[in-house]
Amino acid sequence: MQTASAYRHMKANVVLYGALFANLGIAAAKFVAAAISGSSSMLTEGVHSLVDSGNQMLLLYGQSRAKQPPDAYHPFGYGRELYFWAFVVAILIFAIGAGVSIYEGWSHIADPEPLRDPTINYVVLGIAFLLEGSSWGIAVREFNAARGDLDWWKAVKRSKDPAGFIVLFEDSAALLGLAIAAVGVWVSHATGDARYDGMASVAIGAVLAAVAVLLAREAKGLLIGESADPELVAAIGRLLERRPEITAVNHVRTIHTSPDAVFVAVSADFDDRLSMGRAETLIEEMEAALKAAEPRISSIYIRPEKQRDAVVYPPPPPRD
Repeated sequence: MQTASAYRHMKANVVLYGALFANLGIAAAKFVAAAISGSSSMLTEGVHSLVDSGNQMLLLYGQSRAKQPPDAYHPFGYGRELYFWAFVVAILIFAIGAGVSIYEGWSHIADPEPLRDPTINYVVLGIAFLLEGSSWGIAVREFNAARGDLDWWKAVKRSKDPAGFIVLFEDSAALLGLAIAAVGVWVSHATGDARYDGMASVAIGAVLAAVAVLLAREAKGLLIGESADPELVAAIGRLLERRPEITAVNHVRTIHTSPDAVFVAVSADFDDRLSMGRAETLIEEMEAALKAAEPRISSIYIRPEKQRDAVVYPPPPPRD
C-alpha cells in the first residue's frame, strides 16, 4: 500500500514540479516583454503565470502536509488538507488571476497605451507555447494513465486527487490565454488600436474565472467529503455477503480521507446464533480480508445491526 501510494505521489510531483519550473520562467519572460512593448495582454499573461507558479507551490505544500501521520487531534490523518489547499488555489485563480486580468484589460480599454515594437511579444509567446505545451503534455499523459477507460469529464468528477486535474486545467487555460494574447497583440498592431490588446486581457480573465469556478466546485466536493467509487463500494458489499454468518448487508458507507485512503462504515445483520466471541473474531476476519482486497481502505467500522432497524439511504446518482 505504501509503495503504491508513494509511486502515485511521485508521479503527481513530476507534474507539479514540471509546471512550476515552466511557469516561473514564462512569468519572468512575459513581464520583461510587457515592460518593453507596453502590452496589457502580456502583463496579464505574466500575472497568470505567476499565479500558476504560486498555485503549484501551494499544492506541493498541501501534499507535504497531507502525509502527516494520524494523531490524537486528527485520528484519520491529515489527508484532506490537500483538498483545502486545492480550494485555496481555485480562489487565488479567481481573485488574483481573473481579477487582475479583467482590471488591467479594462484600464487599457478606457485609457489605451500606444503599443511599441511587438517582436519581443511574439518571441516570448512562442517560447511560452513550447514550455506550457511541454507541461501540458506531461499533465495529459499522467491524467490519461489515471483515468483508464473513463472519459475526461467523468474522470475529473470521480478523481480524488486534485493535483493532477488542477495542473491539467491550469495548463489548458494557459495555452488558451497565450493564443488570446497573441491575437490581441496582432490585431492591435494591425489596426493601430491598442484597445484590442485590453480586450484580450479581459478575455483571458474570463477564461481564468471559468476555470476557477470549475476547480472550486470540484475541490468543494472533496473538502466536504466524497464517497469512494461505486465499484469499490459494490465490491465491499459482495465480499461481506459471501460470509454465511451475515444474513444481510444493510449498507456500506465510505468517505475519502485522502486521495489514497478510504474510511468504510458497514452495517450488517449477523446470524442470531453467533456468540459474542465468534462475532468479534468474525469482524476482525472481515476487516483483514477487506484491507487485503483493497489497499486503499485505511479504517473499517463494522456495526452489527438488525436489518429492520438500519437506516438505508438511496444510492446517489452517478457523477457524470
